[in-house]
Amino acid sequence: MSHLFLARHGETIWHAENRYAGQTDIALTDKGKQQAVRLAQWATKADIQAVWSSPLSRAIETATPAADALGLPLQIEDRLVELDFGRGEGLTVSEMEAAMPEALAAFRLDPVHHHFPDGEDPVAAAKRGLTALRSIAAATPPDGQALVVAHSTLLRLILCQALDIPLSRYRHVFPVFHNCTVTEVEIKDPVISLLSFNAPLLLP
Repeated sequence: MSHLFLARHGETIWHAENRYAGQTDIALTDKGKQQAVRLAQWATKADIQAVWSSPLSRAIETATPAADALGLPLQIEDRLVELDFGRGEGLTVSEMEAAMPEALAAFRLDPVHHHFPDGEDPVAAAKRGLTALRSIAAATPPDGQALVVAHSTLLRLILCQALDIPLSRYRHVFPVFHNCTVTEVEIKDPVISLLSFNAPLLLP
């Protein structure tokens, strides 16, 4: 049995502007860097044995302070990369309404079966993400704990896949994955249990 603490990376310029940031590499804002420092402070009190990150720089920038504070190597898991949002990449909702109103309307009705044009299939993303979490759990010492820094849409899809929730409901069941809060899951293969969601970082 392993416990994984899932964290969304810190704030970026695109997220501050409500732009869809998929696999485009975007740096953290100053606020995002401060969030990463707070995550590191929390990690030093949480008995973490491993720190993992998506390969995108915003996740690595967020996870690195925690790994450094714990004296652990930062381990990169390519399958934790965010979805590619295709033609929606880098756009705000208002810009999508102007550029591709029909695609946006279909996405709002069912974001899985009608994902953004030229974007990644969310079904495939959920499978690769859940496989990554199971691999991380298997590499974590028995009854150990790991911090995993990844991305909002991918993490919500993973939770739905793990908990047998229809993937098309990910935006409704988990409407927000806040930057640098922690979501705890227990993995006792094959069962995955959700213990907390969007928990704030409790610091002394």
